[in-house]
Amino acid sequence: MISLLGIPILAAQCILATAQPVTGVWKGKIRSTRLELKLVKKADSLVGTSYYYESKNSYRRYAVKGYFDDATNNVVWWDEVLLDSKPAKEKEKDAVMAIADFNCPGDGTMKLEGESSEIEDKEASKMEFSLEKSAQAIFSDEWDFVLENYTRGANNPSVIDSVAMIAEAPAPVPPGYEAAPPPSVVFLNREKVPVVATPPPTVEVIKPGAGRPAVLPTAAVSSTPEEKFSNRARTLQNVIPVSGDTVEMRFYDNAEIDGDSIAVFLNDRLLEKHIGLTDQPHTIKIPVSELDKENDLVMVAENLGSIPPNTSLMVVLVGQKRYEARLYADEHTSALVRFVKEKN
Repeated sequence: MISLLGIPILAAQCILATAQPVTGVWKGKIRSTRLELKLVKKADSLVGTSYYYESKNSYRRYAVKGYFDDATNNVVWWDEVLLDSKPAKEKEKDAVMAIADFNCPGDGTMKLEGESSEIEDKEASKMEFSLEKSAQAIFSDEWDFVLENYTRGANNPSVIDSVAMIAEAPAPVPPGYEAAPPPSVVFLNREKVPVVATPPPTVEVIKPGAGRPAVLPTAAVSSTPEEKFSNRARTLQNVIPVSGDTVEMRFYDNAEIDGDSIAVFLNDRLLEKHIGLTDQPHTIKIPVSELDKENDLVMVAENLGSIPPNTSLMVVLVGQKRYEARLYADEHTSALVRFVKEKN
C-alpha cells in the first residue's frame, strides 16, 4: 500500500481528520438490525441515507442528517425522513439518533463506535454499536455519485444540496405511463394535524352595560404554558451537539412580525414564558455543565399571533459554531430541539 511518511494512506487520512474519511459507506449493526449508512460531509454538517435491511428486497431507507466535529472526531446523526420501505409496514420502530466516535484502530480500518437511542424517546435504553467503513455499497442511490467523486468536485455544497433534493424526490414517470399518486413521506414526529372545518366552541362573556354579550373563541380562555406543554405533541426539528462552557440561544420571529409569543422548556422545566418574537433576538444562555447527556428543549406556542401558525427561528451559538433551527408550533404541537453533549 502506498504510504505517507511511512504511514498507510488510510491511517494517515484518519490521523489528519480531513473531510474524506467520514464521507463514505459504513456497515454494521445498530439496535440488532443490519445497517448500511452513507454519509457525506458538507462543512460541519452530514447528510446521506441509512438502509436498515434484511436483504436487498427487504429494507427501510431514511434521509439522514447530522454533524461531524473535526476537533473531537465526534459524529452525531439521526434518521429524519422515511423515504422508502419494502415491504411497506404500518409502523417503523428503528429510526434512531446516534452519537459516535470516529476512530482508526489500525490496519487501515475506520470505525464509528458509540451509542444509539430511539429518536422519539431519549429515555429509552441506549444500545452500543460499531460500524466499519466499506469500499462497496449494497444499495445504489443518488449519493453514489457524490461518494465516488467527492474529491473531484462533488464536495461542492451546491452539488450536495442538489443531490439531497433529488434523493428525496419521486422517480420520473416513463413515457406512456400515468403518474401515480406520490408516495407518502413519513416525517418522524411531524404528523400534520388536519384543519378542522367546523368553528370552535364559543364562550359568552357578559360585559356590564353592554347591549349584547361578546362572543369569543374558546382559545381566548387561556391555559397556562405548563398545561400547553403537557397536552401538546412534540415534533423533533433538529439535533444539535453541544460542548464548551455555554449554549446561547437566540429566538426570532421567522415570518411577518405578528405578535407570536412562546414559552421555552428544558428537560420538562420551564425556562421562560411570555417571550414575544420580533426581528430582534430574545437570548437565553445555558451553562453546558448543567446539561444532561441528551436534553430536550421544547418551544410552546402561547399564542399564534395574527397569522397562524407560530413560526420562529432559533439560532444556537456553541463556541465558534452557529446552528439554526426553524421551529413550527401550533395549538396541537410544540417544537422540539435535542441538545446532545459531545464526548470529551
